[in-house]
Amino acid sequence: MNSAILSCTGLDKPEGSVAREVAIRMASAAGSEIICPVLLNRSLARYKKVLAENPLIVVDGCSTRCASKLAESLDLKIDRKVLVADGLKSSGLTLEPTLNLGANGLALAQTIVDGLVQSLTAPVSAVLSTAQSTEFPPPREYLVVTHDKFEFRIPTADYWFNENDVWVRPLGGVARVGISDYMQQSLTDINFVDAPAMDLTVEQFGELGTLESSKAVFEVVAPVAGTVVAVNPEVISNPTLINEDPYGKGWIVELKLGNWPEDRELLLNSDAYARSVKHKAEEA
Repeated sequence: MNSAILSCTGLDKPEGSVAREVAIRMASAAGSEIICPVLLNRSLARYKKVLAENPLIVVDGCSTRCASKLAESLDLKIDRKVLVADGLKSSGLTLEPTLNLGANGLALAQTIVDGLVQSLTAPVSAVLSTAQSTEFPPPREYLVVTHDKFEFRIPTADYWFNENDVWVRPLGGVARVGISDYMQQSLTDINFVDAPAMDLTVEQFGELGTLESSKAVFEVVAPVAGTVVAVNPEVISNPTLINEDPYGKGWIVELKLGNWPEDRELLLNSDAYARSVKHKAEEA
């Protein structure tokens, strides 16, 4: 499957050099059309046909996210985002302190390319699993924390929270994970979900992907240890579901639980989380 790829220029940081290398290798490996950020900014019409016919991949080197900000300023539909800094962290590699990529930088670039090629060519069912057979009925009752003109809902039963405003709802050895009403209101409109890979094993308080809004980038911190068995395809295609229904249709992933009894000891129940939200709202 062809794609259009927009990367940062890579002129001042090793991570940017990796982003540039990813774009070059994607052009060779998958026939991706490289989009020059300077020309894109000057003449969007130059790339109108390419962008209309191909999914857009944006590759940023560092958390400044220059390429993503450019795409968003032009109202481009982004199909996938890659942040080299995140890939570097998860790989355990250390980049050579030079703009000329060494062995580690080239290896990281190839790892990113391999993942992108796989995601572009694999059937949807291999990338995103639909919900498991376990049924998760919507919450029936809520605690409500009020601050100024805002109201933050918290389910009264079956939901547990970490201090990072991520909830977990266990049921039958599997648990759904999402973010709280307080956090979705803090982020405002969520426009992109970078979900974890299927079969990823994560430790409690490890990373389960990121959410992006016009206001911030939010790391989803795993409330429990487990293995990813499902990613919600609805929030991938329509991230605002998280804003509309954070405890129901806006769930993000399902995990096969790995250590629930022990993990639960480090989580907050509804009452404790309500107190935490009240404190955070007052301090904001």
